[in-house]
Amino acid sequence: AKRQAWCEGPGKKICESAAAAVAEATADGGWNNDPVYAAAPYADVINDYITPKSVMTLSTDEGDLVYVIRASAIDDKELMDRVSVEQLGDYFLYAKEVHKLVANQRSTDTGRLSNVIFANDISGVRKAPDKRFSKALTSSSDQYEVLYPSLAGPTMILNLPFILQAFVGLLKPLFPKSVQERLVFTKAPVLAKLPELSPLAKNPTTRKKFVDEVKSLLP
Repeated sequence: AKRQAWCEGPGKKICESAAAAVAEATADGGWNNDPVYAAAPYADVINDYITPKSVMTLSTDEGDLVYVIRASAIDDKELMDRVSVEQLGDYFLYAKEVHKLVANQRSTDTGRLSNVIFANDISGVRKAPDKRFSKALTSSSDQYEVLYPSLAGPTMILNLPFILQAFVGLLKPLFPKSVQERLVFTKAPVLAKLPELSPLAKNPTTRKKFVDEVKSLLP
């Protein structure tokens, strides 16, 4: 009900763009990501920074979605000098709405509830993220909890550099309370070895190895 009210009110443009983009992406019976990527809010700026090298959505054999973000591959300071916290928040909410539409369709097709697993890959991080970028992520996480409770799968924090492992206790409070209960801190060697995320889309063997790795790491 809350999502419906949001889609009819402040989120109307995002929901309509996502629905049209998903319809176009699935028109030939497969999945063409180009229309989805192009229709994202403020795509003309944000897509210069958020690319398949740094963000990727994959599928498990069971029909769950795996949303992978590698923060170190995003120039968050330069990005946040060009867009506002709200604009980036809208971009992430659009991604979530796309996930919702795809997951709903899969749940209908298979009779099994489709989840979204968040995989935050911290490998290569040498400094704290830009405060504005963190704020956009946190505010959209809070909204996910309200608008998309049924999509709430585990949130994985992967490949935390040794120097940051002492700060696990400080990282947890950055997530909404309900997410904290689903946090998984672990190593993902297949992912850590990739210089960027794009091979996950291009190479079926690499993709399968990573998806199998994710499933094996979940509690």
